[in-house]
Amino acid sequence: MTHYEERLEEDLSRIRSESARIARDVQHALKESVYALLAGDVERAYSVVLEDHPINRAVRASDRLCHAFVARHLPSAGHLRFISATLRLNVELERVGDYAVAIARESVQLSAPPSSAIAHDIELIAERTNRILGEAIRSFIDGNAELARATKKTAYDVEAIYENVFNDLLVEGDKHERPLKDLFALLVIYNRIGRVADQAKNICEDAIFAVTGETKQPKVYRVLFVDAHNDCASQIAEAIAAKAFPESGRYDSAGWDPHDKIDPVLLGFMERKGHSLENAVASSMATTLHELNDYHVVVSVNGDVRDHIDKVPFSTIFQRWRVGECPADMAAPEAEAQLDAIYRALAGKLEDLMVTLRGEDVG
Repeated sequence: MTHYEERLEEDLSRIRSESARIARDVQHALKESVYALLAGDVERAYSVVLEDHPINRAVRASDRLCHAFVARHLPSAGHLRFISATLRLNVELERVGDYAVAIARESVQLSAPPSSAIAHDIELIAERTNRILGEAIRSFIDGNAELARATKKTAYDVEAIYENVFNDLLVEGDKHERPLKDLFALLVIYNRIGRVADQAKNICEDAIFAVTGETKQPKVYRVLFVDAHNDCASQIAEAIAAKAFPESGRYDSAGWDPHDKIDPVLLGFMERKGHSLENAVASSMATTLHELNDYHVVVSVNGDVRDHIDKVPFSTIFQRWRVGECPADMAAPEAEAQLDAIYRALAGKLEDLMVTLRGEDVG
């Protein structure tokens, strides 16, 4: 190994060591903030806030090491990817440290430590996020892309339990045993703990990029179009979306009072527009209610599906589009023009939606 290669490896090793040290300090801060919260330990909470200052300084120092490495070695390929990923890692670790500070600051504002039910929820979600964060950091420091991929998948488990935790908080509020400010503080705490899992996913993506050069793939969105009968506008929307944006989403449609069949006039109209609906059937919302949590976006067309469901999913985005009523008589002379107006209105709104979700390169 040449002197230059030895110096390069020494600099890389120092950057890795600094990243590992910052990560340990951030994980410790997160654990301490949760412990202080559950124990009602004000002094410990303020220690977390105070110790965030050295963490921030260490992050800035690590950034300078990365910049110096670039200036000294003019890296390319794998080394450049590692430095780029480390700079992103520093941002993510600093944010986790900020979450720990937020938890600590909110905890000292509580009138009393969390109840046993809320404490159990906090311990559950904190334990899982800490474990996921630790695995994500290990995947980065060790350069283990497979561990990063596996950890990224488990990070979604936190999202699955977050709604149950939120419901427990609502039950706590219904008891009227705590001041309203306590409930808001606990909501902030839940949010910050949950956000740790998001940063862990980002760290996993950094690790994969540093090792393989792979970048995060654009998200594929699940979209549900709903109207009363699922025999006109919602079917049109599903067909347009599936043809125009096949790589960007998975699309379904349903109705809260579905008709038995779809009018042949609509089938003919869509055929002339380049869409085949010969196998389309009107679907009932009853078959999709249990899946609403799995949809990223639910679009109500000429109505509001929220009036027909008992509970609005926490993570699903609901949209309401008014595109004109479908023809009452499909055989009427003006029916073609009405359908065409609805088609054009839906096409425009769909493009706006998918560009918002995926960006200008949507497809």
